[in-house]
Amino acid sequence: MSLSTDVRCIATELYFIPVQTRVPLKFGHELLTSATCARVHLRVQTAAGKIADGWGETPLSVQWTWPGKLSYDERHEALKSFSLLLAHEWASFKTCGHPLEIGHAFQIERLQPMLKKFNAAREGREPMPWLSALVCCSLFDIALHDAYGVLNQRPIYQTYNAQFMNRDLAHFITPADGAAVNFSGKYPADFLAATPPTRLPVWHLVGGVDALDASDLSKNSDMPNDGFPTTLTEWIERDGLKCLKIKLRGNDEAWDYARLVRVGEIAIRHNAEWLSTDFNCTCQTPEYVNAILDRLMREHPRIYGMVLYVEQPFPYELEEHRIDVHSVSARKPLFMDESAHDWHMVKLGRSLGWTGVALKTCKTQTGALLSLCWARAHGMTLMVQDLTNPMLAIVPHVQLAAHGQTIMGVEANAAQFYPKASAAEEIVHPGIYQRRGGQLNLSTLRGPGFGYRVAEIGRELPPSVCKHGDWPR
Repeated sequence: MSLSTDVRCIATELYFIPVQTRVPLKFGHELLTSATCARVHLRVQTAAGKIADGWGETPLSVQWTWPGKLSYDERHEALKSFSLLLAHEWASFKTCGHPLEIGHAFQIERLQPMLKKFNAAREGREPMPWLSALVCCSLFDIALHDAYGVLNQRPIYQTYNAQFMNRDLAHFITPADGAAVNFSGKYPADFLAATPPTRLPVWHLVGGVDALDASDLSKNSDMPNDGFPTTLTEWIERDGLKCLKIKLRGNDEAWDYARLVRVGEIAIRHNAEWLSTDFNCTCQTPEYVNAILDRLMREHPRIYGMVLYVEQPFPYELEEHRIDVHSVSARKPLFMDESAHDWHMVKLGRSLGWTGVALKTCKTQTGALLSLCWARAHGMTLMVQDLTNPMLAIVPHVQLAAHGQTIMGVEANAAQFYPKASAAEEIVHPGIYQRRGGQLNLSTLRGPGFGYRVAEIGRELPPSVCKHGDWPR
């Protein structure tokens, strides 16, 4: 039986917004120096004819979502082309319901066949991964959730319950075999914070090519002189940072160990408290990670104790690389990131020994919520990790962290790599674009949907790249 609040998508308008990094960000074997942020304006309608608009945005992060052999330009253009196709598909998708129900149906009924057809048309070239398809889809899914909240004049997180949803979680997810878990009669609200915090501890990304202190500056003549910090020590002092995420190589044990120790020593001197390690999905065996952690525990026990968790050391595609990781998670909590495409992959990961999940809204708000519920029901811990989200993209990201009860705050590194890109949004929401006292301040996020307050943001958009559906003539 349908609800009067059920909606369907009736129109989309897509924008591509280019952004440049002030310093390079290393992903695996590649450097990110620019990105295209895809933003969509999406309209929904109820059966009674009530209309509302929503917004969604995601960086099309080529190096992260598709670490392939094709050139950057080929992969970049493929992501943009697929986004254009999605704009038409979403505008013509007639399924009605709550956005979580619509988003789930779209991934199964449209997104999977679209990716298969898209790759078949690429004439034998390297296929675009499922993760890339999710990233392209995520802005539309986010905008759908936002529009639904606007239509009902409620923050979207107040709608993930039986009052607004037609189906409980048992319709979408199933427990692990033998687990004493039952999703019947349960809704996302049962796994979310009833009173989310307005302040979150914030993680700073220590990139593989970042200058750590003044001794590194002489080695890097390209460091910008733009008034922003240029070294890790300056960032810690300016922003009061307490949490540092360290990018490692994953294929150079000596370099990784030395980098981890050096960042740890800087953290201790400057009163930072927590570290995490990101091996860039390049490790091939648990023994590589274990050797570094065991040596760290012997030689630098204080730094070892500061490592809160280890993030995705192993290759993306979990089904192809079914590595038993229990030996790593016996040492430190081990979080899935790139592999956690959806709750099915989280389920597989748990069976292999992964103990936590790093959620990302760039894999869709719908998918993040379902993964969150599955993981929390099975005793897994959570983080919310960044995709260097500037402008509107950071808002659903930090909202998920606030409501998701993460192990320690949220990662937010757009302030490091795109500090000027969010100037218009920062006027309205200074606390989420400026990291102060080691925290983000979310108190300005209010109103319906995700609380963007778009009407108050003086963002000048470029001309839209496509427009589909029922817009006023």
